[in-house]
Amino acid sequence: MRGRTAPVASRSSLGWRCGAVLGVAVLVGVVLACGPAATPSERRPVAATSASPEPPATSPVATGGPSPTVAGRDAPPDALLAAEGGDPVAGQLGTFVWFETGSDAPWLPGAPIAVGAGEPLAVSLVPDGAIAAWAARYVPANAVGPDGATTLGEGAGSPAFAAPGPGSWTVELFVEFAAGAGNAHYFWRLEVE
Repeated sequence: MRGRTAPVASRSSLGWRCGAVLGVAVLVGVVLACGPAATPSERRPVAATSASPEPPATSPVATGGPSPTVAGRDAPPDALLAAEGGDPVAGQLGTFVWFETGSDAPWLPGAPIAVGAGEPLAVSLVPDGAIAAWAARYVPANAVGPDGATTLGEGAGSPAFAAPGPGSWTVELFVEFAAGAGNAHYFWRLEVE
């Protein structure tokens, strides 16, 4: 009996097999190099628009204070002034420094709010931000600047002070944010009864 020889594969089928093995090896290498696939909760939907794509959102860096990426803000947080039990009113944002940006503004008349004489007032920041120091002062509502201003209070943490006596007043609140985030001036027009 004569020995049988294995059939010889044609060059084209051998090349195809080598190419397939090489392709799988490359694919496995890419998958291993790129890490695990994103879970469904990590995937972001892709909008089908003809406009140029927006850059991906970045995660805020923990710095111990407010972040320039908090809610995508490129300015200081809003300051809301409220009397006990009253609706909060956002102050007009004046001159500020916020990380590497800023804006100069003139003395502002302020956002209107009606309160009672001597009523306790409190300010909160939205989104929340840590306050290193604050100072509040007021002038008559028709004043065009801080000349002759009377101090309402100063401190650290959340600003709280009593409303001035009856009249129309512009209240300015200066806030120094924690962690070197910057500072801002906010204004309200108090109608005090």
